[in-house]
Amino acid sequence: MPESAPLHGENAAFIDGLYRSYLRDPASVDPSWHACFEECAREEGKAPPAPATARAPAAGAERLASPGPAPRARPDGGPAALPPSCGVRLPARPHPDALAGAPGDLPGLVPAGAPPEHARDFSELVDEQVRVLQLIGAIRYRGHWEADVDPLDLYERPPMPDTHPEYYGFGPADMARIFNTGSVFMAPEAPLSEICSLLRDTYCGSIGTELAHVSSTEQRRWVQERLERARGRPGFDPARKKDLLHRVTAARKLEEYLHRKYVGQKRFSLEGGENLIPMLDEVIQRAGAQGVREAIIGMAHRGRLNVLVNILGKHPATLFGEFEGKTDTAGARSGDVKYHLGFSSDVQSPGGPVHLVLAFNPSHLEIINPVVEGSVRARQERRRDHERNAVLPVLVHGDAAFAGQGVVTETLNLSETRGYGTGGTIHIVVNNQIGFTTSDPLDTRSTLYCTDVAKLVQAPIFHVNGNDTEAAVFVAQLAVDFRMRFNKDIVLDLVCFRRWGHNEADEPLATQPMMYRKIQVQKGARRTYAEQLLREGVIAEGEDREMSEVYLSELEENRVMSRPLVRDHSKAFIADWSPYAGIHWRAPSDTTVPLDRVEALGVAMCRHPEDFALHRSVRRILDARLEMARGERPVDWGFAENLACASLLDDGCPVRLSGQDSQRGTFFHRHAVLHNQKRRGTWTPLQHLAEGQPRYEVINSLLSEEAVLGFEYGFATAEPEALTIWEAQFGDFANGAQVIIDQFLSSCESKWGRYCGLVMFLPHGFDGQGPEHSSARLERYLQLCAEDNMQVCIPSTPAQMFHLLRRQMLRPYRKPLIVMTPKSLLRHRLAASPRETLAEGGFQVLIDERDPIPPARVTRVVLCAGKVYYDLVEKRRERGLDHVALARIEQLYPFPREEVTALLERYPKATEICWAQEEPRNQGAWLFMLSRRHLGGMLRERQVLGYAGRTYSASPAAGYLNVHLAEQRALVESALGLGAERSGRRRSA
Repeated sequence: MPESAPLHGENAAFIDGLYRSYLRDPASVDPSWHACFEECAREEGKAPPAPATARAPAAGAERLASPGPAPRARPDGGPAALPPSCGVRLPARPHPDALAGAPGDLPGLVPAGAPPEHARDFSELVDEQVRVLQLIGAIRYRGHWEADVDPLDLYERPPMPDTHPEYYGFGPADMARIFNTGSVFMAPEAPLSEICSLLRDTYCGSIGTELAHVSSTEQRRWVQERLERARGRPGFDPARKKDLLHRVTAARKLEEYLHRKYVGQKRFSLEGGENLIPMLDEVIQRAGAQGVREAIIGMAHRGRLNVLVNILGKHPATLFGEFEGKTDTAGARSGDVKYHLGFSSDVQSPGGPVHLVLAFNPSHLEIINPVVEGSVRARQERRRDHERNAVLPVLVHGDAAFAGQGVVTETLNLSETRGYGTGGTIHIVVNNQIGFTTSDPLDTRSTLYCTDVAKLVQAPIFHVNGNDTEAAVFVAQLAVDFRMRFNKDIVLDLVCFRRWGHNEADEPLATQPMMYRKIQVQKGARRTYAEQLLREGVIAEGEDREMSEVYLSELEENRVMSRPLVRDHSKAFIADWSPYAGIHWRAPSDTTVPLDRVEALGVAMCRHPEDFALHRSVRRILDARLEMARGERPVDWGFAENLACASLLDDGCPVRLSGQDSQRGTFFHRHAVLHNQKRRGTWTPLQHLAEGQPRYEVINSLLSEEAVLGFEYGFATAEPEALTIWEAQFGDFANGAQVIIDQFLSSCESKWGRYCGLVMFLPHGFDGQGPEHSSARLERYLQLCAEDNMQVCIPSTPAQMFHLLRRQMLRPYRKPLIVMTPKSLLRHRLAASPRETLAEGGFQVLIDERDPIPPARVTRVVLCAGKVYYDLVEKRRERGLDHVALARIEQLYPFPREEVTALLERYPKATEICWAQEEPRNQGAWLFMLSRRHLGGMLRERQVLGYAGRTYSASPAAGYLNVHLAEQRALVESALGLGAERSGRRRSA
């Protein structure tokens, strides 16, 4: 055997050919192979052939290797195996990517020492075989360009000459010749015509397959085998075909019924994409058969009403009532339009009941993607589903939105990370081939396919003709099996059309005349499939009409139109939100922790293995925390926050914290995860407090705000018993996730009757770091506050943070908590708490004056929040101003009116009430405080309300440090009444 011979899968077919040539005539093969091939022959019970003079292959030979004794067959039909003693290990089939090289690129093709004429003929035969393998690869990986996936046939596709035999020099006379089939899942040898026929049926029919971007050979081979053994077509029996016809009939007839009954009303019809219903049904039924117990679905408007009725089993009468304005969502105040609403049910599957959830989704389309993923992760954690196969995420996308909205890419990027993975998502794109009424693909993306962004995570992509029901269901089967086998995302692109406009009141012909003339003559999926089954003899004449009539009759009778619902299914793993309904924010809770428990937990959260090498700075922090635990020094923010989490874990409450730099803390204050300085490895003390403790996760997120916050919102809505926190690296970074804040956090209860206890940490404070890292945009959150929908707090001491986090979980109240967290205060000498404050009291919504100032002498009361308090108190002490009282409002919303009223009554001589803030006048809390519902409506006669802060500004903060310092001095002096002009006064009524 030549030393330079490449013995790997790419040359398996070549070695197989050499071995057959050796059996025919040993002299035709280089002598260095003889010893290896002799052993092969002996293992197969054949006598090694006698040496013979070299001779050329017979003229007109039609095979690469002539018929005759063959190496022993492999069970999978692959090339013959060489004995282990040869030192050659080959895969079951040649490597599928060994298809593109020219003959000259493969060393050793012409046996050394062969006569010139033999070398010439042998080389020609090998060259032909290589060209066949290249043809196979071209059809597999580029056949989707020629696949019949567009029912409208709108766009002319560029020709793919390399997917045809002629490109490789083969003519009609060559089609009957026998060639090695390489890695194709068929007989080891076959006529070229049969090879081409199988591959074109598989890859150029109603399914276009994209696999070239998938680096895993195992995953590609798995998909290729499933497709090629079926020739791209499922083998459904007549009963199954009738069931599919029933599903697609249900999809079409519901739309027609709504179109007639509610003329001109928006419903975002599924007509043109009806095969979504049998496709989704197959995903759920097949997943249920493989052990999936919950499927969480996220989708936008298109087809949503159809999915609610025909998949989740929503009663038709309920839907009709929504069209007629007669019903609303239970527990919601404002409600929402019918095509935003969610639903849940339990449907039967071959493997048992499956709990289905269609997530509530606003008009921001793909924003639901990370929300679904977070909800799925929470449910998997609750089930201890470590394989992530009991809860399945399914996302239904629009074509233009899938390509155009960045949250899609952000969510895909989450899919295989440790903190956010859900074991793979099945993506279905309802590809109407039109982004909205006036656009087309030339305007909506720069890629060939709308699904190209999914190549980011190497997800297999299948484009399927939206009029081919069986092909749609076949790829749904493949998608479920692939996801359950490999726990990876997979994408199904249902290429269809939209029979009506963007909504049913729209006229699409005005801007899309060519497309809609084609749509007007389209039969549609139901009629196309019915005619197919009639030709096949599966149904009789008129049977499809009878099926339609039965569906419409049952629809009017308010029957369940989905698979059978399960009424008595166990709710053991379904979150119960009933204990949190109707609870007021003042619900009592004991957030104190006894001092002995503070010390024990404080010591435990500093513990680490003896041989774990700490960074010197981290060691100093842990040493200081041990002193805090023993009461030898005041408690700082890092200790207080970690202890709050430790105590909740000790109480049985799981904790999840995520964000950029959250493990260490952006400001080097948290150090929840320790890093070994001598070898790779980490240690998370809060995961090792006690045996069998609840789950503690602290995650350094990817550089995303929108998707990560959406994920954490979804997690919190599915897990009320876990403290779920998202932390912005700087508070203004939340700007990138504003849709989640506006459309979900602030309004989910009002619109949908849904609770959420998510906590947001937003570092906030004017420390001279410029416009981008000063303000968390407090004003935006206060503007969204109404109906006690969320909490906005600015804790000013570590003890306040400790009690605030414990209060969030220990009282039966689950509303979003927005926390303006500190930056420079993390190490401020005054911003520390005695250990005893953790064992007494609780979170104070308002902190009154702490210095010994007699209330009777106070003529001026300054109210503020957060960091500015420390600037004010230092200046007041410096100037000895005993007539000025300072008070901190720690909870801005819900506004603590009772506490503020009591505070103002405590200072009977105070005529000047001032609100002081660091933010510009048009930002921060000033306009909120002016409201008559808040401070502006609480003043007594002769009291005036003043403002101290920066003037109006388009920018959140000054970029120049000297400007910042001058502004800060001015606002402090103004607040304390030190000669600066006080403007903005308003007399009370």
